[in-house]
Amino acid sequence: MDPSSTKPRVLLADDSQRVIQAISTLLAEEFEVVGCAHDGAEAIKAVIRLKPDVIVMDIVMPKQDGIQAARRLNQMNCPTKIIVLTGLEDQDYVEASLAAGASGFVFKCRAAVDLSRAVHEVLAGRVFVSTRSRG
Repeated sequence: MDPSSTKPRVLLADDSQRVIQAISTLLAEEFEVVGCAHDGAEAIKAVIRLKPDVIVMDIVMPKQDGIQAARRLNQMNCPTKIIVLTGLEDQDYVEASLAAGASGFVFKCRAAVDLSRAVHEVLAGRVFVSTRSRG
């Protein structure tokens, strides 16, 4: 990315305000956090309204979960890249997220290590998946 250009724009979606705050702080130096959503339906509306480069979205959220929201954004041919950020360390969730249109999957326990790299990777057109922290 050209150093004179603006920072990539990131939207956060998680039902926990504490998680949103932590992730926002983690990403603030390299990326512009343009907003947040607290459920999947709100996330879709925010993507349409704010047009972020990337959305970092939890799986477990009210109204519509992150996988359903990713699938809907994919069906809408939305150019926003999707990274799923979750505490659920299960290969089935990784596969379901990628099948729904996500380009990245980061375990919350690895966010400090993996999330910034994941954003860069998906913006470069690659897929990023965290390594599991246990077995």
